[in-house]
Amino acid sequence: MRKLLRYLKNYKLQSVLAPLFKLLEAGFELFVPIVVSAIIDKGIGGKDWHYIVNMCLILVALGIVGLISAVAAQFFAAKAAVGFSKELRHDLFGKMQSLSYNDIDRIGTSKMITRMTSDVNQIQSGVNLVLRLFMRSPFIVFGAMIMAFVLDLVSGGVFVATIAILFVIVFAIILSSIPLYKKVQGKLDRVTASTRETLTGVRVLRAFCKEDEEISEYNRRNGELTKAQIIVGRISALMNPLTYAVINSAIIVLLYVGAINIDTNSGLSQGDVVALYNYMGQILVELIKLANLIITVTKSFACAGRVNEILEMPVSVIEKSALDGSEKNCCFIEFKNVCVNYGDAEIDALSNISFAVERGQTVGIIGGTGAGKTTLINMIPHFYDAKSGAVLIDGKNASSFGDEKLRSKCGVVPQRAVLFKGTIRENMLWGNENATDEEIKSAIRTAQAEDIIKSKADGLDGIVEQGGKNFSGGQRQRLTIARALVKKPEILILDDSASALDYATDAQLRKSLKELDYNPTVFIVSQRTSSIMHADKIIVLDSGKMAGIGTHEELLKSCEIYNEIHFSQYEREGA
Repeated sequence: MRKLLRYLKNYKLQSVLAPLFKLLEAGFELFVPIVVSAIIDKGIGGKDWHYIVNMCLILVALGIVGLISAVAAQFFAAKAAVGFSKELRHDLFGKMQSLSYNDIDRIGTSKMITRMTSDVNQIQSGVNLVLRLFMRSPFIVFGAMIMAFVLDLVSGGVFVATIAILFVIVFAIILSSIPLYKKVQGKLDRVTASTRETLTGVRVLRAFCKEDEEISEYNRRNGELTKAQIIVGRISALMNPLTYAVINSAIIVLLYVGAINIDTNSGLSQGDVVALYNYMGQILVELIKLANLIITVTKSFACAGRVNEILEMPVSVIEKSALDGSEKNCCFIEFKNVCVNYGDAEIDALSNISFAVERGQTVGIIGGTGAGKTTLINMIPHFYDAKSGAVLIDGKNASSFGDEKLRSKCGVVPQRAVLFKGTIRENMLWGNENATDEEIKSAIRTAQAEDIIKSKADGLDGIVEQGGKNFSGGQRQRLTIARALVKKPEILILDDSASALDYATDAQLRKSLKELDYNPTVFIVSQRTSSIMHADKIIVLDSGKMAGIGTHEELLKSCEIYNEIHFSQYEREGA
């Protein structure tokens, strides 16, 4: 939590004013029992109604000033806490955006969502309560103890013993709760992951009649979370009854001591006993607040540790110095003995991949499921770092190119076509925010998506729902291809992005790409040989290794795996 306090640097004033106003409110509260004591002893005891009225007016004034102080403290604490969470979310989101594909795969989407939402909200609550109560509650507790000593030494001793016992109880509960709250948040991650997976794959679940199994699995995970929450909740719930028991026992002792003193005229008056009772009542109220504060702060510390794990996570994809890996090279793109490994996997995802591509060539990539096709093309925009070897772009190592500069050259269409909520035009402008309508329409024509625009009454202003769910799979693929083309990239990467297109549309798309006036270098990942057979170069992958490279005709003669893929499709499709 201490490492996250830097996010309060822009809210220093509010962070100081909030506890100061709370201390001001607490100071006025400590005067209330003294005023009440004076009313009992001097006003009621002396039957001085004028004195009673004056003291009551002082009580009203103390209440008004205390209320104003409390509202001011709440305002400044809320402003600081909300600002803190805004700054934290900003950096956390930025960190998540900087993580490599490998990092994101390792952490998991559900965990990152929990960190960004539930964890940050919990930390915000902790900051708010700390600014309001962290100084106020101890100030009231120790202030009441000091006032008790002023009234009577024996009573002050009772206060000291009571506070010592209460602090032992409080810290025992804290130390036992913190690790349990961490476990609770971990189980919440699993429930979030299960929920996300179920909602994403709801159509598949229903198609296979797996609703009951999924409900059972969700109930199991939710049950584990509930059980963990009940355990830590029971421990935290001990706070209030234990503090009530200790405080009430202390009150009984105070009343007993006070009654004896009054009977023996040992210095304590009736008003003093009432004042001591009120001070003990204030301690009770503040300890209840402190208990809630501690429970919230305990949760916040657990959440802060989880958020800090993300913020301090080293980025596995590193931009190296501009000179690192640079060398003269006549090829536009070259892979030199590239090996890629995901985390600590026993087997490399890619092993000793070497090939060169000239500017303007079309390269097809084919292979079985898990062969490493997507991994290979993700190396070009530096989404992953090579374990060994190098990917050279214009003779410069991709890791030293500068990710923003390198990716500005690339137009990437991923396997899963993703559109964002807004309009078609807004989605197209992701490729080039300064693109004209004519440029957008030209890209849409090339992507064979003109019919989609014509089917919309609003044309380019047609609405795109979240995830593009108001479009079919083929329509989403064509629109994502158009979005990449609006950018007019030097390198166009199509990662199995025409899988939902019929053969005629796929063929027309490839023909249109060949006719582009800016002549991009195109990488096409496909399961169909028909989609890549006219490429200048075809790379065949098998279990992360190159099984062959060449043209369609060359591979039919020299590569057994390519033969198997092609003729299995030829026989099935009759092509």
